[in-house]
Amino acid sequence: MKDTKVLELIKKEEKRQKEGIELIPSENYASSEVRNVLSSYFVNKYSEGYPKKRYYGGNENVDDVEIIAQERAKKLFKVPYANVQPYSGSPANLAVYLATCKPGDTIMGQALVAGGHLTHGHFVSATGIFYKSFQYGLKTEGIYDKDVADLFDYKEIRKLALEHKPKLIWVGATAYPLKFHYEKFAEIAGEAGAYLASDIAHVSGLIAGGAHPSPVPYVHIVTTTTHKTLRGPRGALIMVTEKGLKKDSELPDKINKAVFPGLQGGPHDNQTAAIAVALFEAIQPNFKRYAAQIVKNSEVLAKILVSGGLLVVGGRSENHLILVSLAKVLGPGSGIFAQKALDLAGLTLNKNTVPDEPASPFYPSGVRLGTPAATTRGMKEKEMKFIGETIIKVIDLLKKYRLPAKKEERAAYIKRFEEEIKVNKEILRLKQEVKKVALRFPIP
Repeated sequence: MKDTKVLELIKKEEKRQKEGIELIPSENYASSEVRNVLSSYFVNKYSEGYPKKRYYGGNENVDDVEIIAQERAKKLFKVPYANVQPYSGSPANLAVYLATCKPGDTIMGQALVAGGHLTHGHFVSATGIFYKSFQYGLKTEGIYDKDVADLFDYKEIRKLALEHKPKLIWVGATAYPLKFHYEKFAEIAGEAGAYLASDIAHVSGLIAGGAHPSPVPYVHIVTTTTHKTLRGPRGALIMVTEKGLKKDSELPDKINKAVFPGLQGGPHDNQTAAIAVALFEAIQPNFKRYAAQIVKNSEVLAKILVSGGLLVVGGRSENHLILVSLAKVLGPGSGIFAQKALDLAGLTLNKNTVPDEPASPFYPSGVRLGTPAATTRGMKEKEMKFIGETIIKVIDLLKKYRLPAKKEERAAYIKRFEEEIKVNKEILRLKQEVKKVALRFPIP
């Protein structure tokens, strides 16, 4: 007997993905080969431990596939050690804490409101609860200036590090549109005597494809998810660099123990196999062309948005991601209106805080968008121009809406907004235009 309810939802999701354009920068399309391996017979196996050191029998094939994944990760990112077992990015980052710190130790990371990740020490995360966290932000001036070299105030970060002497410093973000200058963070971490861990979850595919600088020569530890720009299954990697081995030769063993048995049970063997396939794909020459096109598309899309009067953080994009502030055109907390309206028009992105956020993470004043998924479908500069112009048209339709200052009025106001916008004739017309473009570019 078939589960018709779930099958129907799968069909609906397939239709949604085919007829719309995915702009969330942390999403992508895994290849059919990756998806096939995810539902292979490896899904049935249990494999606590590591290759050749399992607690269960029958793991000879699992051992081989995990070793293949490890070796491909090491080759692709040019590192001497890789753990491919983390279930996802957040557990991978937590494993780094377990390997390098004790509860209560001081750590540093980029603040969430400034584009950082929850696991870099935000107070609601276990990383901010069990560790003493000091967060660094971005510059307070020039954040929308296209001529700014980057957005970090290294003098302030250095001052924070030397004052608090963290055991671990994170570099990496979930909403940062420019290249990272890892060497500057390395200088600060060296002075403070800290481990430097780079979370490259968002840009790992760009690094693999040579379209973004690698942190490997400068940091001790690298973590990444395996979806996003790397275009694999949902999973994660933890890698130790040569510099990391020089700082602590036992670091690989500490990380292995932190992942299992410290945080996880048996690995998801089907996920490990799919990661191996994704890494194989990322090693191929055409992946370099893909990574380069992601950046080209993002550059063009950012320029279109700026020309349409929107404020883009950094004034441009140098990677796969664009962060837009809507505070001046739609008021504080307006990201929710843009997200909902653009979703109805077939353009999926997410509301997001901006560096000078005047509202809150619950009702942020910006939107975050990116080009990995659209690029996977084969879209190029022409389609980016269309997407950018469509976004501007939708934003123009929202100028009469403002998030109420009183919290108790917001739910009812947003509900009325949703009822109005879903029958807006221009939104419905734009949705058909988006659908027409989207259907020209099949999803894998």
